[in-house]
Amino acid sequence: MWETPLDETATSNLIADLDAERVLAATIMSQPALVDELPAQGFDPSDITDDRFRWVWFAVEELAPHFQKGDIRYLAVDRQLQAWRAEGRIPVVPLNQQQLAELYSEAVGSADWYAQRITRKAIARRLDAHGHNSRLLARSAAFDPDSDVAVAQTELDGVVRASSDGETRLVGDLLAGVLERSVTPPTNDNRIPTGFIDLDSLFCGGFAPGQLVVIGARPAMGKTTMGLCFARAAAIGNGIPTLFESLEMSEDELGNSIVSAEAQVALHHIKQGIVGDDTAAVQRMARASVKIKPAPLHINDQAGLSMPALRARVRNLVRTAGLRLVVVDYLQLMQAPKAESRQVAVSELSRQLKLLAKEFGITVIVLAQLNRGPEQRSEKKPMVSDLRESGAIEQDADIVILLHREDAYEVESPRAGEADLIVGKHRGGPTATITTAFQGHYARFVDMAQT
Repeated sequence: MWETPLDETATSNLIADLDAERVLAATIMSQPALVDELPAQGFDPSDITDDRFRWVWFAVEELAPHFQKGDIRYLAVDRQLQAWRAEGRIPVVPLNQQQLAELYSEAVGSADWYAQRITRKAIARRLDAHGHNSRLLARSAAFDPDSDVAVAQTELDGVVRASSDGETRLVGDLLAGVLERSVTPPTNDNRIPTGFIDLDSLFCGGFAPGQLVVIGARPAMGKTTMGLCFARAAAIGNGIPTLFESLEMSEDELGNSIVSAEAQVALHHIKQGIVGDDTAAVQRMARASVKIKPAPLHINDQAGLSMPALRARVRNLVRTAGLRLVVVDYLQLMQAPKAESRQVAVSELSRQLKLLAKEFGITVIVLAQLNRGPEQRSEKKPMVSDLRESGAIEQDADIVILLHREDAYEVESPRAGEADLIVGKHRGGPTATITTAFQGHYARFVDMAQT
Protein backbone atom coordinates (compact mmCIF):
# COMPACT_ATOMS: atom_id res chain seq x y z
CA MET A 1 0.00 0.00 0.00
CA TRP A 2 2.93 2.35 0.64
CA GLU A 3 3.51 3.53 -2.91
CA THR A 4 6.51 5.71 -3.79
CA PRO A 5 6.06 8.80 -1.59
CA LEU A 6 7.77 11.30 -3.85
CA ASP A 7 8.70 11.75 -7.49
CA GLU A 8 11.39 9.14 -8.13
CA THR A 9 13.16 11.21 -10.76
CA ALA A 10 13.52 14.09 -8.30
CA THR A 11 14.53 12.02 -5.30
CA SER A 12 16.60 9.15 -6.67
CA ASN A 13 19.56 10.38 -4.63
CA LEU A 14 17.55 11.65 -1.65
CA ILE A 15 19.09 10.79 1.71
CA ALA A 16 16.15 9.85 3.94
CA ASP A 17 14.84 7.27 6.41
CA LEU A 18 11.25 6.67 5.32
CA ASP A 19 10.69 3.85 7.82
CA ALA A 20 11.51 6.19 10.72
CA GLU A 21 9.28 8.89 9.24
CA ARG A 22 6.37 6.44 8.99
CA VAL A 23 6.74 5.24 12.60
CA LEU A 24 7.05 8.83 13.85
CA ALA A 25 3.86 9.86 12.01
CA ALA A 26 2.05 6.88 13.57
CA THR A 27 3.32 7.59 17.07
CA ILE A 28 2.42 11.28 17.19
CA MET A 29 -1.22 10.31 16.56
CA SER A 30 -1.16 8.10 19.64
CA GLN A 31 0.92 10.63 21.64
CA PRO A 32 0.00 14.13 20.40
CA ALA A 33 2.09 15.79 23.13
CA LEU A 34 5.14 14.83 21.07
CA VAL A 35 4.48 17.69 18.63
CA ASP A 36 5.59 20.02 21.46
CA GLU A 37 8.13 17.79 23.19
CA LEU A 38 10.24 16.74 20.20
CA PRO A 39 10.84 20.28 18.81
CA ALA A 40 11.91 21.35 22.32
CA GLN A 41 14.61 18.66 22.06
CA GLY A 42 15.82 20.00 18.71
CA PHE A 43 13.68 18.01 16.23
CA ASP A 44 12.44 19.95 13.20
CA PRO A 45 9.33 18.55 11.44
CA SER A 46 10.55 20.10 8.18
CA ASP A 47 13.22 17.36 8.21
CA ILE A 48 10.48 14.83 7.34
CA THR A 49 10.97 14.24 3.60
CA ASP A 50 7.70 12.41 2.80
CA ASP A 51 5.08 15.12 2.33
CA ARG A 52 2.27 12.78 3.41
CA PHE A 53 3.87 12.02 6.78
CA ARG A 54 4.79 15.66 7.28
CA TRP A 55 1.14 16.69 6.79
CA VAL A 56 0.09 14.10 9.36
CA TRP A 57 2.39 15.92 11.78
CA PHE A 58 0.80 19.28 10.87
CA ALA A 59 -2.70 17.83 11.32
CA VAL A 60 -1.88 16.49 14.78
CA GLU A 61 -0.26 19.82 15.65
CA GLU A 62 -3.49 21.57 14.62
CA LEU A 63 -5.74 19.18 16.54
CA ALA A 64 -3.65 18.72 19.71
CA PRO A 65 -4.89 21.88 21.53
CA HIS A 66 -8.49 20.65 21.17
CA PHE A 67 -7.83 17.30 22.87
CA GLN A 68 -7.43 17.43 26.63
CA LYS A 69 -5.75 14.04 26.93
CA GLY A 70 -5.25 10.73 25.19
CA ASP A 71 -4.58 10.01 21.56
CA ILE A 72 -5.91 11.58 18.38
CA ARG A 73 -7.70 8.91 16.40
CA TYR A 74 -6.97 8.59 12.71
CA LEU A 75 -10.55 9.64 11.90
CA ALA A 76 -9.94 13.13 13.27
CA VAL A 77 -6.66 13.36 11.38
CA ASP A 78 -8.40 12.28 8.19
CA ARG A 79 -11.09 14.95 8.59
CA GLN A 80 -8.45 17.64 9.10
CA LEU A 81 -6.44 16.53 6.07
CA GLN A 82 -9.51 16.39 3.85
CA ALA A 83 -10.62 19.84 4.99
CA TRP A 84 -7.21 21.27 4.11
CA ARG A 85 -7.26 19.49 0.78
CA ALA A 86 -10.68 20.97 -0.04
CA GLU A 87 -9.25 24.41 0.73
CA GLY A 88 -6.29 23.77 -1.59
CA ARG A 89 -3.72 24.00 1.22
CA ILE A 90 -2.13 20.58 0.65
CA PRO A 91 0.05 20.33 -2.49
CA VAL A 92 0.03 16.49 -2.46
CA VAL A 93 -2.59 13.77 -2.13
CA PRO A 94 -2.72 13.02 1.62
CA LEU A 95 -3.10 9.57 3.15
CA ASN A 96 -6.67 8.34 2.99
CA GLN A 97 -8.67 6.97 5.90
CA GLN A 98 -7.66 3.35 5.35
CA GLN A 99 -3.97 4.24 5.06
CA LEU A 100 -4.21 6.34 8.24
CA ALA A 101 -5.85 3.42 10.08
CA GLU A 102 -3.01 1.09 9.06
CA LEU A 103 -0.46 3.76 9.93
CA TYR A 104 -2.03 4.23 13.36
CA SER A 105 -1.43 0.57 14.17
CA GLU A 106 2.35 1.06 13.78
CA ALA A 107 2.66 3.46 16.73
CA VAL A 108 5.43 2.68 19.24
CA GLY A 109 5.95 3.60 22.89
CA SER A 110 8.78 6.09 22.36
CA ALA A 111 9.51 8.15 19.26
CA ASP A 112 12.83 9.68 20.38
CA TRP A 113 15.02 7.16 18.57
CA TYR A 114 13.06 7.55 15.32
CA ALA A 115 13.21 11.36 15.55
CA GLN A 116 16.99 11.12 15.99
CA ARG A 117 17.27 8.91 12.90
CA ILE A 118 15.32 11.47 10.86
CA THR A 119 17.50 14.31 12.16
CA ARG A 120 20.71 12.43 11.29
CA LYS A 121 19.50 11.92 7.71
CA ALA A 122 18.57 15.61 7.47
CA ILE A 123 22.08 16.60 8.56
CA ALA A 124 23.50 14.22 5.96
CA ARG A 125 21.30 15.84 3.28
CA ARG A 126 22.46 19.33 4.23
CA LEU A 127 26.07 18.19 4.21
CA ASP A 128 25.56 16.64 0.77
CA ALA A 129 23.99 19.87 -0.50
CA HIS A 130 26.85 21.87 1.03
CA GLY A 131 29.34 19.73 -0.89
CA HIS A 132 27.46 20.35 -4.13
CA ASN A 133 27.36 24.11 -3.52
CA SER A 134 31.06 24.13 -2.63
CA ARG A 135 31.90 22.36 -5.90
CA LEU A 136 29.93 24.99 -7.82
CA LEU A 137 31.83 27.76 -6.06
CA ALA A 138 35.19 26.10 -6.72
CA ARG A 139 34.47 25.58 -10.41
CA SER A 140 33.19 29.09 -11.01
CA ALA A 141 35.31 31.32 -13.23
CA ALA A 142 34.77 34.10 -10.68
CA PHE A 143 36.08 32.00 -7.75
CA ASP A 144 37.61 34.20 -5.04
CA PRO A 145 39.38 32.21 -2.32
CA ASP A 146 39.13 35.03 0.22
CA SER A 147 35.36 35.39 0.06
CA ASP A 148 34.10 32.08 -1.37
CA VAL A 149 35.96 29.84 1.10
CA ALA A 150 34.61 31.96 3.96
CA VAL A 151 31.08 31.62 2.52
CA ALA A 152 31.46 27.85 2.29
CA GLN A 153 32.74 27.65 5.86
CA THR A 154 29.84 29.78 7.11
CA GLU A 155 27.33 27.55 5.31
CA LEU A 156 28.97 24.50 6.87
CA ASP A 157 28.10 25.90 10.31
CA GLY A 158 24.42 25.63 9.36
CA VAL A 159 24.61 21.92 8.56
CA VAL A 160 24.08 20.96 12.19
CA ARG A 161 21.37 22.83 14.04
CA ALA A 162 21.77 23.46 17.74
CA SER A 163 19.77 20.94 19.77
CA SER A 164 18.86 23.50 22.40
CA ASP A 165 17.09 25.97 20.07
CA GLY A 166 13.99 27.26 21.75
CA GLU A 167 14.59 25.31 24.97
CA THR A 168 13.54 27.07 28.16
CA ARG A 169 14.37 26.40 31.79
CA LEU A 170 12.51 27.14 35.00
CA VAL A 171 14.22 29.64 37.29
CA GLY A 172 14.29 27.00 40.02
CA ASP A 173 16.58 24.89 37.85
CA LEU A 174 19.16 27.68 37.90
CA LEU A 175 19.47 27.86 41.68
CA ALA A 176 22.00 25.05 42.06
CA GLY A 177 24.42 26.81 39.70
CA VAL A 178 23.98 30.14 41.48
CA LEU A 179 24.65 28.59 44.89
CA GLU A 180 27.72 26.76 43.62
CA ARG A 181 29.18 29.91 42.05
CA SER A 182 28.52 31.88 45.23
CA VAL A 183 30.90 29.69 47.24
CA THR A 184 33.43 28.88 44.48
CA PRO A 185 35.91 31.66 43.60
CA PRO A 186 36.59 31.98 39.83
CA THR A 187 39.68 30.26 38.49
CA ASN A 188 41.64 30.43 35.24
CA ASP A 189 39.32 27.72 33.93
CA ASN A 190 36.40 30.15 33.80
CA ARG A 191 38.18 33.52 33.79
CA ILE A 192 41.01 35.01 31.73
CA PRO A 193 43.44 37.03 33.90
CA THR A 194 44.03 40.54 32.59
CA GLY A 195 47.58 40.83 33.95
CA PHE A 196 46.56 43.75 36.19
CA ILE A 197 45.71 43.13 39.84
CA ASP A 198 43.03 45.82 40.18
CA LEU A 199 41.37 44.94 36.87
CA ASP A 200 41.19 41.28 37.88
CA SER A 201 39.60 42.33 41.17
CA LEU A 202 37.08 44.57 39.38
CA PHE A 203 36.16 41.82 36.90
CA CYS A 204 35.90 39.06 39.52
CA GLY A 205 39.04 37.26 38.40
CA GLY A 206 39.34 38.46 34.80
CA PHE A 207 37.44 38.40 31.52
CA ALA A 208 34.57 35.93 31.26
CA PRO A 209 33.52 33.68 28.34
CA GLY A 210 31.07 35.29 25.93
CA GLN A 211 32.16 38.84 26.70
CA LEU A 212 32.93 41.53 24.12
CA VAL A 213 35.55 43.89 25.58
CA VAL A 214 36.26 47.19 23.81
CA ILE A 215 39.54 49.06 24.40
CA GLY A 216 39.12 52.63 23.15
CA ALA A 217 41.81 55.28 22.76
CA ARG A 218 43.05 58.09 20.56
CA PRO A 219 45.99 57.33 18.21
CA ALA A 220 49.42 56.84 19.82
CA MET A 221 47.97 56.18 23.29
CA GLY A 222 49.11 52.55 23.28
CA LYS A 223 46.05 50.56 22.12
CA THR A 224 48.12 47.84 20.49
CA THR A 225 50.47 47.69 23.48
CA MET A 226 47.49 47.24 25.80
CA GLY A 227 46.02 44.55 23.54
CA LEU A 228 49.37 42.74 23.61
CA CYS A 229 49.45 43.05 27.42
CA PHE A 230 46.14 41.18 27.66
CA ALA A 231 47.29 38.59 25.10
CA ARG A 232 50.61 38.04 26.90
CA ALA A 233 48.95 37.71 30.30
CA ALA A 234 46.61 35.06 28.92
CA ALA A 235 48.90 33.03 26.65
CA ILE A 236 52.39 33.47 28.10
CA GLY A 237 51.44 34.05 31.71
CA ASN A 238 48.66 31.48 32.04
CA GLY A 239 48.86 29.16 29.03
CA ILE A 240 45.42 30.20 27.70
CA PRO A 241 45.08 29.72 23.90
CA THR A 242 44.87 33.19 22.37
CA LEU A 243 44.54 34.65 18.87
CA PHE A 244 45.92 38.13 18.11
CA GLU A 245 44.59 39.62 14.86
CA SER A 246 46.75 42.56 13.82
CA LEU A 247 45.51 44.74 10.98
CA GLU A 248 48.06 47.49 11.60
CA MET A 249 51.40 46.00 12.76
CA SER A 250 53.36 43.21 11.10
CA GLU A 251 54.16 39.95 12.86
CA ASP A 252 57.83 41.01 13.11
CA GLU A 253 56.87 44.22 14.91
CA LEU A 254 54.60 42.28 17.25
CA GLY A 255 57.38 39.79 17.94
CA ASN A 256 59.75 42.65 18.83
CA SER A 257 57.20 44.13 21.24
CA ILE A 258 56.44 40.81 22.93
CA VAL A 259 60.10 39.99 23.54
CA SER A 260 60.83 43.54 24.69
CA ALA A 261 58.00 43.39 27.23
CA GLU A 262 58.79 39.92 28.53
CA ALA A 263 62.59 40.36 28.69
CA GLN A 264 62.60 44.04 29.73
CA VAL A 265 64.92 44.90 26.87
CA ALA A 266 64.52 48.30 25.24
CA LEU A 267 62.39 48.00 22.13
CA HIS A 268 64.49 50.49 20.18
CA HIS A 269 67.62 48.43 20.96
CA ILE A 270 65.98 45.34 19.45
CA LYS A 271 65.00 47.31 16.35
CA GLN A 272 68.52 48.76 16.03
CA GLY A 273 70.14 45.33 16.49
CA ILE A 274 72.45 46.46 19.30
CA VAL A 275 71.25 44.18 22.12
CA GLY A 276 74.37 42.06 21.61
CA ASP A 277 76.42 44.82 23.26
CA ASP A 278 74.61 44.22 26.56
CA THR A 279 75.33 40.79 28.06
CA ALA A 280 72.66 41.13 30.74
CA ALA A 281 70.02 42.00 28.13
CA VAL A 282 70.98 38.97 26.04
CA GLN A 283 70.59 36.75 29.10
CA ARG A 284 67.17 38.22 29.87
CA MET A 285 66.07 37.60 26.28
CA ALA A 286 67.26 33.99 26.52
CA ARG A 287 65.27 33.44 29.71
CA ALA A 288 62.20 35.13 28.23
CA SER A 289 62.42 32.95 25.11
CA VAL A 290 62.02 29.84 27.25
CA LYS A 291 58.65 31.23 28.45
CA ILE A 292 57.51 32.64 25.13
CA LYS A 293 58.26 29.70 22.84
CA PRO A 294 55.65 27.22 24.19
CA ALA A 295 52.95 29.88 24.66
CA PRO A 296 49.68 29.20 22.75
CA LEU A 297 49.66 32.70 21.24
CA HIS A 298 48.54 32.63 17.59
CA ILE A 299 49.31 35.75 15.54
CA ASN A 300 47.82 36.77 12.21
CA ASP A 301 48.87 40.01 10.50
CA GLN A 302 46.94 39.78 7.23
CA ALA A 303 45.26 43.03 6.28
CA GLY A 304 41.63 43.30 5.24
CA LEU A 305 40.22 41.00 7.92
CA SER A 306 36.55 40.17 7.32
CA MET A 307 34.06 38.66 9.75
CA PRO A 308 33.62 35.43 7.73
CA ALA A 309 37.41 34.94 7.66
CA LEU A 310 37.74 35.68 11.38
CA ARG A 311 34.85 33.36 12.20
CA ALA A 312 36.41 30.54 10.18
CA ARG A 313 39.77 30.99 11.92
CA VAL A 314 38.14 31.11 15.35
CA ARG A 315 36.07 27.99 14.67
CA ASN A 316 39.18 26.09 13.59
CA LEU A 317 41.26 27.19 16.60
CA VAL A 318 38.43 26.48 19.06
CA ARG A 319 38.30 22.94 17.70
CA THR A 320 42.04 22.29 17.37
CA ALA A 321 43.62 24.45 20.10
CA GLY A 322 40.87 25.17 22.62
CA LEU A 323 40.91 28.91 21.80
CA ARG A 324 39.56 31.12 24.61
CA LEU A 325 40.65 34.68 23.81
CA VAL A 326 40.67 36.76 20.61
CA VAL A 327 42.22 40.24 20.35
CA VAL A 328 41.43 42.31 17.24
CA ASP A 329 43.61 45.36 16.46
CA TYR A 330 41.57 47.27 15.48
CA LEU A 331 37.83 47.55 14.70
CA GLN A 332 37.83 50.42 12.21
CA LEU A 333 40.41 48.65 10.00
CA MET A 334 38.27 45.52 9.60
CA GLN A 335 36.65 44.82 6.25
CA ALA A 336 33.14 46.16 6.77
CA PRO A 337 30.08 44.53 5.18
CA LYS A 338 28.19 46.43 2.51
CA ALA A 339 25.79 48.85 4.14
CA GLU A 340 24.01 52.14 3.55
CA SER A 341 26.59 54.02 5.63
CA ARG A 342 29.88 53.52 7.42
CA GLN A 343 28.10 53.83 10.76
CA VAL A 344 25.70 50.99 9.90
CA ALA A 345 28.62 48.84 8.67
CA VAL A 346 30.59 49.34 11.91
CA SER A 347 27.44 48.60 13.90
CA GLU A 348 27.10 45.28 12.08
CA LEU A 349 30.76 44.44 12.73
CA SER A 350 30.30 45.19 16.43
CA ARG A 351 27.20 43.01 16.64
CA GLN A 352 28.89 40.12 14.82
CA LEU A 353 31.87 40.26 17.20
CA LYS A 354 29.53 40.00 20.18
CA LEU A 355 27.72 37.05 18.58
CA LEU A 356 31.09 35.42 17.86
CA ALA A 357 32.03 35.64 21.55
CA LYS A 358 28.70 34.25 22.67
CA GLU A 359 28.47 31.45 20.11
CA PHE A 360 31.94 30.02 20.77
CA GLY A 361 32.03 30.82 24.48
CA ILE A 362 35.21 32.88 24.17
CA THR A 363 36.28 36.40 25.13
CA VAL A 364 36.70 38.87 22.27
CA ILE A 365 38.76 42.01 22.91
CA VAL A 366 38.51 44.56 20.12
CA LEU A 367 40.58 47.74 20.00
CA ALA A 368 38.74 50.80 18.73
CA GLN A 369 39.70 54.34 17.87
CA LEU A 370 38.02 57.28 19.55
CA ASN A 371 36.91 60.45 17.79
CA ARG A 372 38.45 63.86 18.49
CA GLY A 373 36.15 64.53 21.43
CA PRO A 374 38.89 64.22 24.12
CA GLU A 375 41.16 66.70 22.34
CA GLN A 376 38.38 69.28 22.28
CA ARG A 377 37.88 69.13 26.05
CA SER A 378 40.09 70.89 28.56
CA GLU A 379 40.89 67.81 30.70
CA LYS A 380 41.30 65.52 27.67
CA LYS A 381 39.86 62.49 29.43
CA PRO A 382 37.93 60.21 27.05
CA MET A 383 34.31 59.16 27.53
CA VAL A 384 32.43 56.12 26.24
CA SER A 385 30.47 58.40 23.89
CA ASP A 386 33.77 59.19 22.11
CA LEU A 387 33.83 55.75 20.45
CA ARG A 388 34.24 56.55 16.79
CA GLU A 389 31.57 56.00 14.11
CA SER A 390 29.02 54.00 16.02
CA GLY A 391 27.10 54.06 19.30
CA ALA A 392 26.39 50.38 18.67
CA ILE A 393 29.93 49.57 19.85
CA GLU A 394 29.01 50.86 23.30
CA GLN A 395 25.70 49.01 23.20
CA ASP A 396 27.16 45.62 22.22
CA ALA A 397 30.16 45.74 24.54
CA ASP A 398 30.06 44.08 27.94
CA ILE A 399 33.11 46.05 29.07
CA VAL A 400 34.50 49.34 27.70
CA ILE A 401 38.00 50.38 28.83
CA LEU A 402 39.23 53.80 27.76
CA LEU A 403 42.98 54.40 27.72
CA HIS A 404 44.27 57.82 28.79
CA ARG A 405 47.79 59.20 29.36
CA GLU A 406 48.19 62.79 30.48
CA ASP A 407 51.80 62.92 29.28
CA ALA A 408 50.58 62.31 25.72
CA TYR A 409 49.13 65.85 25.82
CA GLU A 410 51.48 67.50 28.34
CA VAL A 411 55.13 66.41 28.24
CA GLU A 412 55.92 68.00 31.61
CA SER A 413 52.89 66.47 33.31
CA PRO A 414 53.45 65.48 36.96
CA ARG A 415 51.82 62.17 36.02
CA ALA A 416 54.39 61.33 33.34
CA GLY A 417 54.67 57.57 32.91
CA GLU A 418 51.20 56.91 34.29
CA ALA A 419 48.21 55.62 32.33
CA ASP A 420 44.57 55.50 33.37
CA LEU A 421 42.39 52.55 32.44
CA ILE A 422 38.93 54.10 32.61
CA VAL A 423 36.35 51.34 32.86
CA GLY A 424 33.45 53.34 31.43
CA LYS A 425 31.07 50.39 31.08
CA HIS A 426 30.94 47.15 32.99
CA ARG A 427 27.76 45.18 32.37
CA GLY A 428 26.66 43.69 35.66
CA GLY A 429 29.52 45.20 37.68
CA PRO A 430 31.06 48.44 38.97
CA THR A 431 33.05 50.94 36.93
CA ALA A 432 36.33 52.49 38.07
CA THR A 433 39.51 54.21 36.96
CA ILE A 434 42.63 52.14 37.48
CA THR A 435 46.07 53.71 37.26
CA THR A 436 48.92 51.72 35.73
CA ALA A 437 52.49 52.47 34.73
CA PHE A 438 53.26 52.95 31.03
CA GLN A 439 56.72 51.65 30.11
CA GLY A 440 56.82 52.60 26.46
CA HIS A 441 60.46 51.65 26.06
CA TYR A 442 59.49 48.09 27.02
CA ALA A 443 56.23 48.14 25.02
CA ARG A 444 54.09 47.38 28.03
CA PHE A 445 51.80 48.60 30.80
CA VAL A 446 52.32 47.21 34.31
CA ASP A 447 50.74 47.52 37.76
CA MET A 448 51.97 50.53 39.66
CA ALA A 449 53.05 48.22 42.49
CA GLN A 450 55.63 46.62 40.21
CA THR A 451 57.37 49.96 39.63
